[in-house]
Amino acid sequence: MTQLKSIALAGFILSSACSEAQKRYTEALSPAESAKTFQLREEFSIEPFATEPDVLSPVDLVFDTNGNAYVIEMGDYPYDAVPGHFKGRIRLLKDTNADGRPDKSYVFAEGLPSATSVLPWKDGLIVCAAPDILLLKDTNDDFKADSREVLFTGFFAKNSEAQITSMRYGIDNWIYANNSGQAGTITSPMRPDAPPLNVAGGNFRFRLDKKLFEVESGSGQFGLAMDEWGHRFYTQNTLHIQQSPIAWRYLHRHNFLPSFKSDVNISDHELEMFQKSPTPYWRQQRSDRRQAKYDSLKTGFTEYARDHFTGASGGTFYGGDGFPKAFQGSIFTGEVAGNLIHRDVITSSQAAFTASRATDEKDREFLAATDPWFRPANLTSGPDGYLYVVDMYRQHIETPVSIPDDLKKDMDFANDEQYGRIWRIFPKEGTTRQPVFPDLKSKTTSELVALLAHPNQWWRLNAQRLLVEKQDASAVPELKKLTANEDPRARLHAIYTLEALNALDEPLVKQALGDVHSGVREHAVILAEKYPAFLPELIKLMNDASPQVAYQASLSVGQFADKESLAALAGCIEKHADNASYRLSILSSNAGSSPEMARLLSKGSFFKSNTPGKIKFWEDYAYVAGSRNSESEIADLLELMADPAIAHDKEWVVTGLTGLSKGIKKSVNKRASPEKAVSKNLQKLESQGSEAVSKQVAEVKKALNI
Repeated sequence: MTQLKSIALAGFILSSACSEAQKRYTEALSPAESAKTFQLREEFSIEPFATEPDVLSPVDLVFDTNGNAYVIEMGDYPYDAVPGHFKGRIRLLKDTNADGRPDKSYVFAEGLPSATSVLPWKDGLIVCAAPDILLLKDTNDDFKADSREVLFTGFFAKNSEAQITSMRYGIDNWIYANNSGQAGTITSPMRPDAPPLNVAGGNFRFRLDKKLFEVESGSGQFGLAMDEWGHRFYTQNTLHIQQSPIAWRYLHRHNFLPSFKSDVNISDHELEMFQKSPTPYWRQQRSDRRQAKYDSLKTGFTEYARDHFTGASGGTFYGGDGFPKAFQGSIFTGEVAGNLIHRDVITSSQAAFTASRATDEKDREFLAATDPWFRPANLTSGPDGYLYVVDMYRQHIETPVSIPDDLKKDMDFANDEQYGRIWRIFPKEGTTRQPVFPDLKSKTTSELVALLAHPNQWWRLNAQRLLVEKQDASAVPELKKLTANEDPRARLHAIYTLEALNALDEPLVKQALGDVHSGVREHAVILAEKYPAFLPELIKLMNDASPQVAYQASLSVGQFADKESLAALAGCIEKHADNASYRLSILSSNAGSSPEMARLLSKGSFFKSNTPGKIKFWEDYAYVAGSRNSESEIADLLELMADPAIAHDKEWVVTGLTGLSKGIKKSVNKRASPEKAVSKNLQKLESQGSEAVSKQVAEVKKALNI
C-alpha cells in the first residue's frame, strides 16, 4: 500500500513538474497567430513569405539573379555540428505560379556543418560552412547541388554563433565576411602559392575575380550591413552596431603599434531596447542569481534580464526603393532575445558614423512581438524593394553551456526544429505590390550596365557582379559614359566595374577626386594611392568637408614617404589629436611614426599646450620608437625630449619616457647594450631634477638593461 502511495505521489510530482514547465514556457503559435502579436510601425504591413515545412530553422536568405530564394537552415543549433551528422541545409524556394510567394521548396544542399551565410557567384552559391567557404553548383538543373569546391579553409569551427558568416558583395568587388576575430590559419586551393593567412583578431574579405584574400578590420559577429558607399557596420550581441573606420591594410603597415581597438561602438543610445515579450523564466532566474553574486561582492554591476540588447543579430542596410524615403538608408537589426527589430538612422560628423533612433522611435521599436518564439535572426532587402525577415522561430535561443544545469531540466532545445518563417515587410500605401522576377541572366551587357543606375541597391550590386563575372570588354565605353551619370551611386558602380575590367585609368580617377559627391571622392582617394602624382590632391582632401573623405585622405597620404606627406600628417595630428581614429591613422603609417615626425612636431605648435589626446598620441608615438628599438632612434628621441620645446612641460617628458619603456619591453628587436648617446641623454633628462622624470628614466634603463 505504501509503495502504491509512493508511486502515486511520484506521478503527481512529475505531473506537477510538467504542468509548471508548461506555465514557464509558452507553446508555438501558427504564423497567422504569431503575426497578430507584431507591433509594427503603422506605415507598414507584414506577411508570411515562406513558413514551415518549406523552411526550417532559417538563419540567412539571399535572392539570386532570377529572383529565386536560397535559405540557410541551421539544424544543428544550438549545439556544435557533429561530423557524420551535420544538419546544415540550403533550401531553394521557387515561385512557379508568379504570385510573388514561393510554392516549391527544394533541399539544394544538406549535410553542411552549421552553414551560416550564402551568396550567389557564377551560377552557384558561395557558402560559409566552417571550417570552409565553399562554392556549390547545380550542373544538371535538378535544383540540387552536385558540384562542391573548397574556396578557403581553416576557419574557427566551434560555436556556430562566432563562425565565419554574413558575406556581403561590396561595391569595390571584394566580398566581406564577419569572423568574430576568431583565430584561424586560412589557405586556398585556388592559390596554393599564397602563404597561410592568420585571421585572428579580424574579419575576412576576398575577391574571386582576382583570387585575392586578406584579413579585414573589425570583429563582427552575426550581421554585416554595407551601405551604398561601402561603409561596413556590424553586429555583436550586446553591441548592436559597430564600425571600424580604418581598414586592416593600414593598421598593419608596420608591426610596432601598441595594442589598439579599431572597433567603434557608434550607437548613441546605449543598450536600451523596448521589449514587448515576457522575460523567459530561465533568463530571469539566471539574472537574479548573477545580481545576487554581484551585490554580495559589492561590484556595482547590474545584470539585466530584459529591455537591453543581448542577442542583436543580422544587422542589414536597407538600400531598397520600396519603402518611404524616410526609411531608406536605415540599418535594421534583429534582437532574438528581445523578439524585436530595431532601426538605426546613420549620420556623419566624424571619422566614425553615429547611429541614432529615429525621432519617432525614441520609446518604441520598428517591430516588437509579444510572441517569445519570434526570433529575427537576419534580414535582407529583396529585388522588389521590400524588407525580408528571417525568423528562426524557436522556444529557446541560447547556448546551453551558459544556462545553469537545474534551469535546463525543463528546457527542450530541440523542441523547435520543425519551425521556421520568413516574413516580408512592405508599405501599406503607395503602388500595389507586384511580384518581381529579375531574370538578370538573360540581360545583355548593355542592359546590365544600364541597371547600375537602378534605384534599388540589390539590382545595382547584382548587375555589377554579373559584369565582373562576364569580363566583357565591350562594356567599357558604356561604363565610361556612366561615370558622368547624374546619380553618384551609378558613377561609383561604373568606376569599380571598370576597375574589375582593368579599364580604370588615371583621368577617370582624377575626375572622381573632384566629384561633387563625398562617397565618390572617398573611393577616388583609395584608388589614387596607385598614382604618386595625385599626392597634392590627396593632401588637399585631408581638409574635405566630408569627415569620411578627410579621414580616408589621412590614411592614403600615409601611404607615401614624401616630405609633403610628412608635413601634412603632422598638421593633421595637430588638428585631430583628440580623435582616437586619427591618432591610429597617423601612427599606423611609416611616415607618421617616423623620427622625422617628432622633430617636425617640435618645431610647430603641437607641444605648446597639451590635451588628453595629444598626451596619448605622444605616449603611443614613443612606444612605437621603443618597439622598433633602434639605438640611434632612441638616442635622438631622448635628446629631443630634453629640448626646451618639449621639456618646458614635464608631462611631455614623463609621457614620452613611459611610452618608450613600454615599447622597449615589448620589442622583439633586442639589443645587447645601448649606445653611449642613449645613456648620456638619459642622464641629461635625469639631471633636470624632476622626481617623476627620474622614475621613468629608471624604467627606460631597466628596459635597456642598463
